Amino acid sequence: MSLQDSLNTIIDQPADEAALWDGAYKIPWDDPDFSRRMLAEHLSQEHDLASRKREMIRTQVRWIHEHICNNTPAKLLDIGCGPGLYIEQFVALDYDCCGIDFSPASIEYAKSKLGDKAKLIEGDIRTVEFGGGYDLAMMVFGEFNVFSPDECRMILKKTFEALSPGGKLLLEAHTFDAVERIGRTPNSWYKSGPGLMGLFSDNPHICLIENHWLDKQQAALQQFHILDAADDTITSYRSTTKAWTNDQYKQLLKKAGFTQVNIHSKWPVHSRDLLLLEAGKK
Repeated sequence: MSLQDSLNTIIDQPADEAALWDGAYKIPWDDPDFSRRMLAEHLSQEHDLASRKREMIRTQVRWIHEHICNNTPAKLLDIGCGPGLYIEQFVALDYDCCGIDFSPASIEYAKSKLGDKAKLIEGDIRTVEFGGGYDLAMMVFGEFNVFSPDECRMILKKTFEALSPGGKLLLEAHTFDAVERIGRTPNSWYKSGPGLMGLFSDNPHICLIENHWLDKQQAALQQFHILDAADDTITSYRSTTKAWTNDQYKQLLKKAGFTQVNIHSKWPVHSRDLLLLEAGKK
């Protein structure tokens, strides 16, 4: 397909609401090149856009240790652990940790830092086995919202089954308003540069960003079109974010088997676009 044909496809093709959760609806951050570029952003202390800065992570881990675990080390499952920045802090508090992430560069980095101090699994949380006997499971920084509704239900059910009786889940998710704001953001573009402006390619490129709020689906759809200057190709990626109300989060957790669902208003965060839900297993 010629460059002109590719541009015409971008211009003429509307957002397909019916196929919102079909195919590659997530940016493939498990691709080795994506993974390598993203790792640098996870480790950056210049922004909080990939992972939080280390000082905030330390503050949150201390809060969990004191307010959720009553200052008692626990067996912990970190779902979507990235490069293990939370696990590194929990291990220092004598927690028995397992982390799962599908980014090869992140898991390799975590293993290089933690060695045999934690169990680290490279795998997709939708398909990999979680194991069992955990006192605490956590899924933080809004990762939950990038999965389809059916996959959200399945992930919660798997997590419930992985917890011991009396175990707890900490689910940090986007507020409804935050997701809607993503979808209603005006379209934009940027040219490649350092850091986050180079995530999609090592080559010089231009990135066109389409944002759509799909009211029927209650989801934000972002499409990233990468115009590669090296070979005149265009590659497009989708990123879909599901919005849930607070009541819908609670219902999802209860249908998965959890009880005593609470929202923690004093959870230390750098942005009020995220909320922390605590749910228990009897």
